[in-house]
Amino acid sequence: MKKLYMILAAIAAMTFTAQADVNYGVVEVGDFDNATETYNGSYFDMAPTNFYLAHTGAQMIYTPAELGEIAEKDVNITMLSFKFNNAGAYEDITRDIKLYLQQTDATAFETDDDGIKQFFEFDNLVLQETQVYEMLDFYYEDYELVLDLSNAPFALTKGKGLLVTAVFDAQDDDNCTEGSDYAPFYTSGIRSQAMVYTNNWTSFVDYAMGNDFPNATAMLGCGTNVELPVTRINFSYEDTPSSVEEIEAANAQDGVYYNLMGQKFNGNDLPAGIYIHNGKKIMVK
Repeated sequence: MKKLYMILAAIAAMTFTAQADVNYGVVEVGDFDNATETYNGSYFDMAPTNFYLAHTGAQMIYTPAELGEIAEKDVNITMLSFKFNNAGAYEDITRDIKLYLQQTDATAFETDDDGIKQFFEFDNLVLQETQVYEMLDFYYEDYELVLDLSNAPFALTKGKGLLVTAVFDAQDDDNCTEGSDYAPFYTSGIRSQAMVYTNNWTSFVDYAMGNDFPNATAMLGCGTNVELPVTRINFSYEDTPSSVEEIEAANAQDGVYYNLMGQKFNGNDLPAGIYIHNGKKIMVK
């Protein structure tokens, strides 16, 4: 009889198991559709990349304040999009991309005892692909760079910031775009939340394995007070009500007593335990 009760209890628990609802959202850092500002500085002060050199890298700190709704719940990051102005190049540009994502409590880059800014260590590779930017097809039009993580979303915990490390490498050290514009990215005006690395011969990944890392100085080809680019972040999250919440919602005012497995009881003779009655939890000792 005891075994039968356990089986019935398991069936009841399965009946009231919560079904997760997947929701989708988008957060923008800066005005993605109506951005008017280009980079603030010189060509090596553009995040997440520029097409003026063969090898670039960037680190960007998106704090909970900048992430907005994303920071209010556990989410999965499914896409990062960046926008730049005037794709004024005469040729297609090919870049090998590595994207690393980490959650962080940092809100700024650290400095060493000499006041030199420091890059963060990075090792969580979430995307590796090759993209061809057909600049001629978008001549003098704005262009969107999309990094799609939908096949392997990145889980970000509620209340945490997001550290993005983006690495772009030309396949043949072809360093400069040809045209009247080298496609600077729009910026959001959030200063000093990004740092960049630029070089014609050495990838940021190789640099990170060298003796100069994590130092970021102009002598090493680094921009240290760079603005965050205008960014669109797509994410998903689940709303999973508990079994108790489902029982409460389904039987809020029907006058019947239910235990936490959804079984009905006569209110005149209740065994010890916790019950739901008219939408309220009641403990019987």
